[in-house]
Amino acid sequence: MKLVTQTLCLSLALALSYTHHQAGHQEGGHEGHGHTVGVMLDRCDGLEMDAVAVNEEGIPYFFKGDHVFKGFHGKAELSNQSFAELEDHQHLGHVDAAFRMHFEDRPTEHDHIFLFLDTKVFSYYKHMLEKGFPKDISEVFPGIPDHLDAAVVCPAPECEEDTVIFFKGDEIYHYNVKTKKVEEKKFEGMPNCTSAFRFMEHYYCFHGHQFSKFDPKTGEVHGRYPKEARDYFMKCSKFGDTTDHTERERCSRVHLDAITSDDAGNIYAFRGHHFLEQDAGNDTWSADTIESEFKELHSEVDAVFSYENHLYMIKDDEVYVYKVGEPHTHLEGYPKPLKKELGVEGPIDAAFVCQDHHIAHIIKGKTVYAVDLKASPRVPVKERSFTLFDKVDTGMCGPDGVKLFKGNHYYHFPSVKVMLMARAIPEEHKTALELFGCDH
Repeated sequence: MKLVTQTLCLSLALALSYTHHQAGHQEGGHEGHGHTVGVMLDRCDGLEMDAVAVNEEGIPYFFKGDHVFKGFHGKAELSNQSFAELEDHQHLGHVDAAFRMHFEDRPTEHDHIFLFLDTKVFSYYKHMLEKGFPKDISEVFPGIPDHLDAAVVCPAPECEEDTVIFFKGDEIYHYNVKTKKVEEKKFEGMPNCTSAFRFMEHYYCFHGHQFSKFDPKTGEVHGRYPKEARDYFMKCSKFGDTTDHTERERCSRVHLDAITSDDAGNIYAFRGHHFLEQDAGNDTWSADTIESEFKELHSEVDAVFSYENHLYMIKDDEVYVYKVGEPHTHLEGYPKPLKKELGVEGPIDAAFVCQDHHIAHIIKGKTVYAVDLKASPRVPVKERSFTLFDKVDTGMCGPDGVKLFKGNHYYHFPSVKVMLMARAIPEEHKTALELFGCDH
């Protein structure tokens, strides 16, 4: 019995030691060099990110320890898979701050991503380390201290001149890119930033797993902040306890998965596990879970279109059909294979039907299929190439034409014909601001 007790105690001690060791890695501090070996990171656990930068394609990189999350959803990957030389400098710890230099008048540095680790700065162009780097921070950015907390670019006229804003504790440094002069400031109304970035011409300070939108010149925070980062910058399945569901979904920076309007003019927009609905003739949006209205789907649809008072909802290789109503009724016999129902192999990117027509336009990569919904069997009657975008997230058609959505923007075409003939990308519109009526 004594031997059994000793064995149990030893096992418990080893388990506790291992847990403590792993937790120390996950914290990502300088003492642990920011490594997360053996730890499965989940952005929806409320992680405090170490740094954020937006790449040249507009995709945000969220750095945590020796991992990076790319975009608004998906699993973490090792940072050295994208920035190989970090593997040789593990002793410097995690990425403290990061930004993409985005000033058109500085061609030798434009679109370079700068990563700050401890006392060093790395400069990458298209994921290749620039010759001579890493260098001391003081050499590249004279007057800027080591061990930074955050950094963000601020182009003129959003700042007086092209500027990089550096954060260390409650100290703020405005670095003039042209003159290399440094102006120290105090941002009284804002918490200390653990990371920061500029996105869609707005500035965000992250502190823990919350964020505040701030004025880059003064640090002033306007509106109801802080807010939960997972509600706006990450594709997580659950709302926070204090989340305004509708505001989160309207103003989220995560792209839409699908959008359509039914015969009555009601609009449905889908993102992750949730959807927004706007009734015809009403400017107000409401939000709920997909599970609550379309329980057979559960979550995450690829495309949705409306036809003859039915919603055709496409997920992977299957089609679900619901009769519009209160509640929506799932038709018996569905889901059916996408290939059998519409004659197209899945998965697809977008689908829409223009009002008073019976042609479903299905976008898959750079191809647009026209499927006659009155035919039997339903098969593509036309197949056209569409090269304006490599890929779109979703699309819809209404009385004013076609809207294609990509990232946080949409692009308007007066008709399908104009869309297919277009040789230049039209003016971009901000989805949250112009479609959902957010303040940014």
